[in-house]
Order: sequence, then structure tokens, then C-alpha cells
Amino acid sequence: MNNRAVHNAGISLVELIVTLSILAILASVILPSAQMISKRNREIELRRNLRTIRMAIDDYKKTYDKCVDDKKIPNIANKNGYPETLDQLVEGSKFYDCLTETKKFLRRVPLDPFSDKQAAQSPDWGWGLRSYTDKPDSSSWGREDVYDVYSLSDGTAIDGTKYKDW
Repeated sequence: MNNRAVHNAGISLVELIVTLSILAILASVILPSAQMISKRNREIELRRNLRTIRMAIDDYKKTYDKCVDDKKIPNIANKNGYPETLDQLVEGSKFYDCLTETKKFLRRVPLDPFSDKQAAQSPDWGWGLRSYTDKPDSSSWGREDVYDVYSLSDGTAIDGTKYKDW
């Protein structure tokens, strides 16, 4: 057997160092971009969940207003037509027997991807809530109804805005 063939069978220390250096450079580029992609996906989910809940609240209000306009239910002076809780969007309503069957507006309340999973067990499902009489930037819920939802996260989005301001 030729000594030269045996000698060339392995890799040299220089080749190993060069290979590891290239892998380290690639990992240092890929890791931050993977973290950014993960954050961006959670932001997309947050926007989608906010839109879903807000559309359900608006649909609830439109259904209530239609029943009032059709004179099927009386216009109660202190009732503005928004759901009293987020659970009411899931459980549905017949609107004082205005409808023949219960109309549901959500299958389930979507969760805030930036809140902890313990918050999902709370009555507000981990969302910040505002009632119709609350100020637009209020951080406390008046508990009369659910007019708007917002994230309770203090985090900052990729575009520099705060999640709670969305």
C-alpha cells in the first residue's frame, strides 16, 4: 500500500478550521433572521386575531341594530348594542327573540400570541377590553360592554409601534 494514499485519507486541521469558520458565519447570519421571521409571524397572527374579534363585535352590533330598526326589539336607552363579554360572541344570542335561532359570531375567541397562556383562562381571554363609554386610549375596562379589544403586551413591533396601540 502506498504511504501517500494513507496520508491523504484524512482531513487536515486547517481544512477543519476553515469549515467550522464558514459554518459559524452562516449560523450567525441565519439565527437572527430566523428570530425575525418568528416575530413577524406572531405579529401577523396578532393582526389577524384582532381583526377577527373586531369584525365579530361589529357584526354583533349590526345584527342588534337591524333588530331595533325592524322594530322587533325595543330601543333600550342604556343599551348600545355591543356584546357584554367576549364569551357572548361565542355563545351567540337570539337578540330578545328577534331571531328564530341563536346567532353565533365566533367559534372560539382567538388568543393574543404575545400574552402568556395563563391569560387565556381569564374572563377577558388575555385581551385588553374597552367599552363604548371608555376613552379610546383607556387601559381600564368599564365593564358595560365590549366595544374594542387590544393586546396587553408591552412589546414593540418590527415597525416600531407598540402592540397595545394596534
